[in-house]
Amino acid sequence: MPDNVLRCSFCGKTKDEIERLIAGPGVFICNECVDLSVQVINEQPIPSFPPLDGKSDEELLADMVRLDKSRGQVEAAVQDRVLRLRSRSVTWARIGEALGISRQSAWERFSGEE
Repeated sequence: MPDNVLRCSFCGKTKDEIERLIAGPGVFICNECVDLSVQVINEQPIPSFPPLDGKSDEELLADMVRLDKSRGQVEAAVQDRVLRLRSRSVTWARIGEALGISRQSAWERFSGEE
């Protein structure tokens, strides 16, 4: 994982940028994204997001970094599940099939061997 900072898997904000961060299986969601989800579920009007074309280069770069770092959390959770499955003698073929990749690709991605 690129860093050990916990962040929302949806908006990419760090735990220090929001009030609460709720953990799920390998993902996190912040109170702001929960509030937005409740609005969507209740069919309430939701605020529009500013168009990406209206953002400065610095804002787009910051967005990109936040999104990329939240991907690391998900990758770490997938790696954890693979290690648990391998400890139970689940084959690389089954792991690869579940992920929609070949046995060889699964081994290369998760084995840690080169």
